[in-house]
Amino acid sequence: MKFEKSKSLQERAHALIPGGAHTYAKGDDQYPVLAPGYLVRGEGCHVWDADGNEYIEYGMGLRAVTLGHAYRPVVEAAYRQMCLGSNFTRPATIEVQCAEQLASLVDSAEMVKFAKNGSDATSAAVRLSRAYTGRDVVAICGDQPFFSVDDWFIGSTAMSAGIPKAIQDLTVKFRYNDLGSVRQLLEAYRGKIACLILEAATAVEPAAGFLEGLKALCQENGAVLIFDEMITGFRWDLGGAQKYYGVKPDLATFGKGMANGFSLSALVGKKEIMELGGLRHAKERVFLLSTTHGAETHSMAAAIETMCIYKRENVIEHLYGQGQRLKTGIDRAVRENHLEGLFEVLGKTPNLVYATRDQQGKPSQTFRTLFLQETIKRGLLLPSLVVSYSHTDADIDRTIDSISEALVVYRNGLDLGAEKYLTGCAVKPVFRKLN
Repeated sequence: MKFEKSKSLQERAHALIPGGAHTYAKGDDQYPVLAPGYLVRGEGCHVWDADGNEYIEYGMGLRAVTLGHAYRPVVEAAYRQMCLGSNFTRPATIEVQCAEQLASLVDSAEMVKFAKNGSDATSAAVRLSRAYTGRDVVAICGDQPFFSVDDWFIGSTAMSAGIPKAIQDLTVKFRYNDLGSVRQLLEAYRGKIACLILEAATAVEPAAGFLEGLKALCQENGAVLIFDEMITGFRWDLGGAQKYYGVKPDLATFGKGMANGFSLSALVGKKEIMELGGLRHAKERVFLLSTTHGAETHSMAAAIETMCIYKRENVIEHLYGQGQRLKTGIDRAVRENHLEGLFEVLGKTPNLVYATRDQQGKPSQTFRTLFLQETIKRGLLLPSLVVSYSHTDADIDRTIDSISEALVVYRNGLDLGAEKYLTGCAVKPVFRKLN
């Protein structure tokens, strides 16, 4: 594969755009030197780069595209709405329709507020929790990678430059599947914690009783429980992880797969909390969410159509099935190359990730880079192993064959040294202090 046009675009981009991209996870430091720099189109689970190379994709727009790229019924629904206008001076009727559709699916959605991205929704949930409880401290799950671009979260990461220490001190961390750490935190900050925010599950499943215990501790201590369902929503279950695990939070945030890649997120939750951001109360007003483009009508139309497709067709069952087919095939290739414990597929089948480890079994960015390089050579783009409704059996089987070949190189790299096979430097974690 050749990447001449991509390389040229990268030079132009870095001259104008800090980092060369508008999302850190899409940056050049996240991919090998031998990788497509820019994509120009997608159809289903296939994408094409600026040089005309074709790939089967398993990032799916950072998990936002659950049905497939340019999925025609969704695109047509958005187009029809665009022809009627995309933004008005007063609310559009479709805003009510979309809110009713989401509320019909999610048990905790007594009220709904839409925005454009996940950070809008999670930050609104935090602000609302602080207003509702009269407390300042936010407790986040320290084992999970990302909640918001805003100061209350970024200040807790290695990239805290530019965020006042006073803001950083208002965010504290607990451990996933560790109720003891939650109790210690609630005791150490007695009467000060406004909310606990976490993903109900990631690649790690909740231990028996953990989510239920978390909810009980929040109720006992007067804190708001927030589930970040940006990823789990519309992958684990049509009603989200809260439906799948049977634990209803006070507030929850959705996005990504809700509109098949169109920009839309949502904060949902208990009426008594959500209404603080509304007009029908006599308490102090809360600036909940107010975005010029938060109710773009074509994104609402895309979301309504996407949710209707989920209900009408077996989308989530397909994600589980194709994810399992993929995992089974890769696990077989791992065994054939004697890579047990060195390369591993993790997580629930609709949302698989992989772990790359070195000769000592330690997490390795170098071997992640080598694996990415070798799979890109074979027509795959897989920063993760996330399937969509458009991934067919043929796509999955071709992927397994290509990964099997890449794992032979991975094995050789372990035996003879990765530098013998790797072009360029290793990828880096997003959250780091220095470049």
